[in-house]
Amino acid sequence: MKTIKSIQIIGTQRSGSNLLRVILNQLSEVDAPHPPHILERFFPLLPKYGDLNIEGNFDNLIDDICKLVELNPVPWEGFQLNRTKIKSYCKSNSLIEIFKVIYELKASFSKATYWCCKSMSNIHYADKIEESGIKPLYIYLYRDGRDVALSFRKAIVGEKHMYHLAKKWKEEQDLCVQLKEKLGNSRVFLISYEELLNDSEGVLKRLCNFLKVPYNNSMLTYYSSNESNITADSGKMWENLSQPIIKNNFNKFSKELSDDQIKIFEHVAGSTLLRLNYNRYLAEVGDNFYSEDEIEKFNVENKLLKQIAASNLSEKDREKRKGQSNLVKEIIER
Repeated sequence: MKTIKSIQIIGTQRSGSNLLRVILNQLSEVDAPHPPHILERFFPLLPKYGDLNIEGNFDNLIDDICKLVELNPVPWEGFQLNRTKIKSYCKSNSLIEIFKVIYELKASFSKATYWCCKSMSNIHYADKIEESGIKPLYIYLYRDGRDVALSFRKAIVGEKHMYHLAKKWKEEQDLCVQLKEKLGNSRVFLISYEELLNDSEGVLKRLCNFLKVPYNNSMLTYYSSNESNITADSGKMWENLSQPIIKNNFNKFSKELSDDQIKIFEHVAGSTLLRLNYNRYLAEVGDNFYSEDEIEKFNVENKLLKQIAASNLSEKDREKRKGQSNLVKEIIER
């Protein structure tokens, strides 16, 4: 298999990463399938597989990861996962090696020169990715955390209380900024979601220059692509992908979140908002800490809100997600 370069999108979900993914997927040089979140799901499960240098254990891990991909709510159109072929290309018996080989084979199938992984939570595994020798180009996509929080509150996934949302957003942005400072401009490209909306062509031309691929006008007509329409049809969270860029899709939190909700977010993540050039609305300068009793109350509210979100899941979304969640549950119970 020819050498295929890699792109890793990092940041926090609900920041426009699926939009960026389908835009990038318009380039013939880039293959950007919808992510099954291989590393996020399988790193916590690795103890279940024992010593991966025992071939049977490694085979089991390959098989389960392939099942996860095959059960993805957005299918990898036309691509067949061959367990034997995947194993033959693995240069080491590790989770990250399986992850890399699967993405390489998918990109090779699509005749692309880059594979792109949209699992933004892979920022938590950046050190392991670097140590493995993959050395991807990173695209750090960030969005006003208060709009991210608002989006999560409406979504079927993720935390729901402002405290938990702010804490997660702050942690992940801080990790991304640290990675940028460590690797520099040649390896990490920054895009703010708001700039992507307001100056789409300019941002995408600069991104193509970073990737050393030619800009293509088809990037801005992503919404008519097969990948966008399949994704939009696969879940409520992605339905906007069948439409052109919504230029005014920012600062929605100022109208839809309460003052108390905004204050909680700014108390927890205010310094990171400022670091990324977002102004505070309500809270004073400096991050504030909550008492253990307050946090316990937030935990109870968060759990309840997540239960409500799960109960509101449409039958279609529930059916699409059932396969992967059942697989993970079955592995945990082994």
